Amino acid sequence: MTPYDRAHAASAADPDNEALRLAVYDRLADAELFLLLESEPEGDDITPQVFETEDGDFVLAFDLEERLAEFTGEPAPYAALPGRVIAQHLVGEGVGLGVNLGVADSALLLPPEALEWLTHALTHTPEQTDARPVAFDAPALPPAILGLLLPAFDAKFAQLAGLASHALLGGVTYDDGRRGHVLAFLGAPEAARPGIAKAMAEALAFSGLDAGELDVTFFDEGDHAAAVLLDKALVLHLPEPEVEEVQELKPTMPGMDPSKPPILR
Repeated sequence: MTPYDRAHAASAADPDNEALRLAVYDRLADAELFLLLESEPEGDDITPQVFETEDGDFVLAFDLEERLAEFTGEPAPYAALPGRVIAQHLVGEGVGLGVNLGVADSALLLPPEALEWLTHALTHTPEQTDARPVAFDAPALPPAILGLLLPAFDAKFAQLAGLASHALLGGVTYDDGRRGHVLAFLGAPEAARPGIAKAMAEALAFSGLDAGELDVTFFDEGDHAAAVLLDKALVLHLPEPEVEEVQELKPTMPGMDPSKPPILR
């Protein structure tokens, strides 16, 4: 099952759960989708195949290439794009999006208004503040809140592999007296920080919680504040980046490798 499949199944099992329903949109936005085209791409120009239904016009996409092949039953042109990009380009066109139709239990029809809502939700950007932390504490979040936050974080952490060593979730008191909670990333390079902050803002937006309930910050590994927070916070580990196996390269003469016969022209 894909991450989108699992989110869809969880939402179907508890249809009144808003957080689970939002998670479906989040996973769909992050997924690479295979968009069925009318013809082969011409440079950067693509023309999605539009299907007319009683409920309106829809283009079709699948979260696995094999699912697209199963739907078409024959080779067909497609474009692999993130779900968020497809949604963004369909906004204003009066066309909806069908996902995994006829090939998976996670089939879903998103009308144009749903795509507009999704695109608007994805435009949220975190606000930068200059408040200075003066004390850190253990997180004081009830289990129900953690049950919403942690799955949303995990889904985004999968995209941040290698960008930080881990994240720390803790309570915080600022110099202006404000108290709240903070999610601090350790070891993230400066260039990666805006993207990480944006990803976590999306995680909060799709968790069903008010995005203002949590602040995101960054520390270097040797910072004193990081050491203090590390002693009290809930430590969340980010996945390690996948390392491809390095193969020894040996020079060979053309036609000498039996697995790669010479090309006849």
